[in-house]
Amino acid sequence: MSRGPLDAWYEAAGVRTGVRRMLHDDADAGKVFFPERLVPYLAHEAVAGLPAEQRRELAVRHLYQFLLSTTHLETRVVNRGAELIADDRCGVPLATPTRLDAFKVYCDEGYHSLYSLDLADQVAAATGIAIPRWDYGGFVAQLGEVAAGSLREYPDLAPLLQTVVFETLVTSILNEVPADTGVVTTVRDLVRDHAKDEGRHHRFFTAFFHELWHGLDAGTRSAVAFALPELMKSCLVWDLAPVRSSLRLAGLDAATAAAVADDCYRADDERFRTICRASLRMCASAGVFEVPGAVDAFAAHGLLTGEEF
Repeated sequence: MSRGPLDAWYEAAGVRTGVRRMLHDDADAGKVFFPERLVPYLAHEAVAGLPAEQRRELAVRHLYQFLLSTTHLETRVVNRGAELIADDRCGVPLATPTRLDAFKVYCDEGYHSLYSLDLADQVAAATGIAIPRWDYGGFVAQLGEVAAGSLREYPDLAPLLQTVVFETLVTSILNEVPADTGVVTTVRDLVRDHAKDEGRHHRFFTAFFHELWHGLDAGTRSAVAFALPELMKSCLVWDLAPVRSSLRLAGLDAATAAAVADDCYRADDERFRTICRASLRMCASAGVFEVPGAVDAFAAHGLLTGEEF
């Protein structure tokens, strides 16, 4: 019998084995809190000429964006879906091991939220750069609106599918920051901790999606296949409110901040396809694209070129 991705959770999960990551500024002289190359707007012509201190503050607030989005999206989006699985409320009968694994994910995500806010608080104390009161409410509301507008006959499926998508997207921060020796060690360690857990979550949700898909009847599969492109796109659109807020704190006027955010986070189908490549592979392996018209539906949303299958 093959081992599942969370079978060793009691021995390997961060919440079970990890330590509290504490900043030690003296050991990280000259290092940055977040790499500038991963902050899209720092290269924008309206930002590139800002003084070094303001650019540093923008990079630190971008770290806050990552950490605070974790605290909100893990608890308000991912754990909403994990609870549906764990409590057997997703509309398809689930084996007890699957439900137990969903509770493990639920615990992990709460812990990720805890240590993300903890690190943000430590960075604020060390740098004197305040944590803005960003609550990602606009993004969460947008996700809810898309979910409510799709799969109306299956109200629990849409938020569950958004959770599956979130947990199978490829996030460059989790891949790149731990390997960047120019970043403060504690930040690298915490992102590495997060990435290890998320790797296991990715495998869990991929396997769960197969189980879910094959438990649906033909009519529901068709509805899901046609709803998935919009649900995926809803997970890929940035919440620009924190970006605009950070730029305003750096001294840009409201119109310029809005223009920079729009320029740097303009919808880009090629970027979207790259971020959700693993999610698309999951759909392919489960059989989503075998539903008549599904490939065209994904292509119409820019998620497939039409040549993949």
